[in-house]
Parts: sequence; structure tokens; C-alpha cells
Amino acid sequence: MRGRIVVTGVLLAALVVSACGSGTSTAKPKSTTPGSTTPTDTKLGVGVTDDSIKLGIALVDFECIKQYTDQIRVGQQPVYEAFIKDINEKGGIAGRKIVPVFKSYCPITNQTILTYCTAFTQDDNVFAVMGTFIDFSGDAQTCIAKQQKRLLVTFDLTQAIMDRSPAGYIVTPGSIPERGVKILLSLAEKEKTLEGKKVAVLGDNNVKGIVDGTIVPGLKKLGVEMGSTAVLAISGGDTTQPQAQLDSFIEKWKTEGVNAIFMSGNYASTKQFVEKIRERMPNVLLLADTNNTLAQAQQEQTAGKTPNPYEGLITAGGLTAKESDESPNWKFCADIYKKQTGKEAEGRQETIKSPDGKNIIDNWGTISDACQLLWFFKDIGDKVGKYLNNNNWVNTVNTFGHVNNRTTGPYSSIHEGKYSAEDNWRLQEYDSTIGDDGDWKPLTPIQNITG
Repeated sequence: MRGRIVVTGVLLAALVVSACGSGTSTAKPKSTTPGSTTPTDTKLGVGVTDDSIKLGIALVDFECIKQYTDQIRVGQQPVYEAFIKDINEKGGIAGRKIVPVFKSYCPITNQTILTYCTAFTQDDNVFAVMGTFIDFSGDAQTCIAKQQKRLLVTFDLTQAIMDRSPAGYIVTPGSIPERGVKILLSLAEKEKTLEGKKVAVLGDNNVKGIVDGTIVPGLKKLGVEMGSTAVLAISGGDTTQPQAQLDSFIEKWKTEGVNAIFMSGNYASTKQFVEKIRERMPNVLLLADTNNTLAQAQQEQTAGKTPNPYEGLITAGGLTAKESDESPNWKFCADIYKKQTGKEAEGRQETIKSPDGKNIIDNWGTISDACQLLWFFKDIGDKVGKYLNNNNWVNTVNTFGHVNNRTTGPYSSIHEGKYSAEDNWRLQEYDSTIGDDGDWKPLTPIQNITG
């Protein structure tokens, strides 16, 4: 699990590297055996030949948004090409070489990514799409998987987005917020984190379904006392209305005696809102269903904000930066990167500044995404075997079980009803004294949570 790059200010849009979740099904994984799965269909899929697989790879153009974010990525395509070259040199995927089609887009609106849905599928005839394919409305992902009937392997998904397409057509090595919420509440219950607390929920219109369908019912099930729920009307770059809404809710929460706030999604947990909450409710306990808050907290630390408004914020997460850099999965990716590029792979603990000093360059995120997505696809594709098509892909992911999830912890799985792999979970809180910019402090050991 990784805290993703967060774009604030005018955009208020969250960008990539994976958040928290997996499918919400409690179905148990079916047993698997090595080698190919039994084919249900002996045709080859669109974009697949006897010796090649055409993959569409979408990448965010950070040049168009670098003025809005403290963290950017550069040179992404060569990194993906390095991992593709390595896979192809190792025999490809069930004997087929990857033929990539790259497209980059500016994420200020979803217009370009919607156009790329038809470009990848109708013009380029790719078998699957991967990379940072982001549309928080879910329209672009639905276009790929439901309308064009192609596979999608990416991050920044929700269960609601995945449920709009055929089961198994959208998979992620990462996590989804609906499951992350349930795990956070379960861990918080065990640790008595909310004992004696009156909890309000803060989200926005983009995550209203998660707030109403998962968070509020989950808190009520725990029996905690509830304050008012705030769903901010966030649209585009103008935050005048949501700021005014938050002002009103803060006064209401103070009157209600709220002393804990559960923040949902990437928008409501950005620093412009958190700063206001902490200034007027300095002792409130903050919880969040996204690890993207780490990037916000670290930006506040770099800016010298004292006290850091994110101090003590609690969420559910996975490996710490140090644990990640020392993990076998990261070593696997770092070794490939060095072999193909001749350069050392920058770990999560390293901070690299842009030449002008205005941005942090997230080389770790670029390397991690490329390795994790491509090898996740390769592991599934190898299991599908000779007859690579949508039907056999779905049959394979439905019966896969444990998967080696590169760049994360030891616990990951996919199976029928669970199409996001991350199973490494613990309770953690932000501590500004860790490292140069602060980091997550583990509150519980890593657990293998598969349900």
C-alpha cells in the first residue's frame, strides 16, 4: 500500500500509486495449481497473436499539473519500457512478447482519458489497458471494460467503479477504499481507538456512496456515538462553496461535542480543509480511509507548519517506507531496474528534488507502478496460458489465490469476488518526527487480511 501523489489547490485531484482496498466479498479463494488454467475458450483475444500481446499504457502528464502539486513524476515511459524489455527477454507472457502503446494525458478534466478509451481499443486494438488510468467518475474505466470489453489493470479504483463492469475485467494489485474502511474500523474496534469518541464523517460528493454505504453504517455497527455527516460539494477548482460548508459543519460539530472526524476520499482530506479543522478543533482525532494523506502531511512538514495538522492522524496501511525498501518484493523490482538501466532504484525513503527545487520527483512511484502492474499482469497471463482471451482471463483471476504482489508486503490474493490484491494491513498513525518529513508509525503488526 502506498500513499499516492496528491494534487491540491486549483485541481483538488488525487493522482496515483495505490490506496487501500480490495473486493468486499467474503468468498474464500479456490485452490490453485501451478501452470495454465483449463481454457474455457480456445480463441485468441483482440490484440493477441501467437507471439505478441498489445497493451495500452496510460501515463499522467505531470508537466501540465506541476504548478499544482509538490510531487511529480518524470521519465515514466522509459521505466515501463525497461520492465517490458526484461519481461520480453525472459520469454514474455506465456511465450508472447509485450507490444506497448503509450499515451499520456493531462488529468485536469477527464476528456482526454475518455478519448483514450476508444483510441486504445478501436484504433490500437489493445488486449488490455494499464498504467495510471484515472477517472474518479468511473466513466473512462467503464468505457474500457464494459463498453469496449477490454481488460483494465490499474490503481485508484473503488468497488463502485469495478461493479459497473463485468466481474474480473478490472483488477488491481492495490486496494480500494470500501474494503479499507471496513478494515480500518475493524482494527480500530480491536484497539479501542474510538472508545469514548463522538465521531463525525467528512467526505465529498465524489465519495458519497462510500460515506453513506460503508462508513456511516460501519460506525453505527460499532455502536459509537455519531455527530453530523458532512458531504462537501466539490466541483472543479473553486472551493468557495465547500469551504463555507465546512465552516458551518465545524460549528455544528463543536456544538455536538464531536471529538473525532472520519475523513473519506482524497479531496476532503487535503490540507486546506484539514488545516481549518485543526485550527478550530485542535484536539480532535482524525481518521482517514486513504493513505494519500501522507503526501499532504509531508508537504506541511516541509513547509514548516507547526504543529503539523495531520499529527496523529490514524489510517489502515501496510509496510512502512523502511520496511518497503528492505522487502524482497522491492528488491526484485530494484534489481530489474538496475539491470536494464544501469542505475540504482530510488527507494521510498529517498527524497529527490527537481532542479528548481519546487517539486519532489517520485522516482520510486514510477518504478513501483511499472514493476507492480506489469508483473501482476504477467503472473496472471502466464497462468492463463496459450489461449489468452477475456473468458480465460476471468476464469484465471477467479481461481488464482495468492499472488506475488511486487513492491508490497508478503500477503496478496485475488479470487472470485475479490479483484484487488492487497492483503497487508495494520493500524498506523502519522508521526512528524520520523525521518525528514514524517511517516506512518505502526500501531499494530502487519496482518494478512484476505476477506
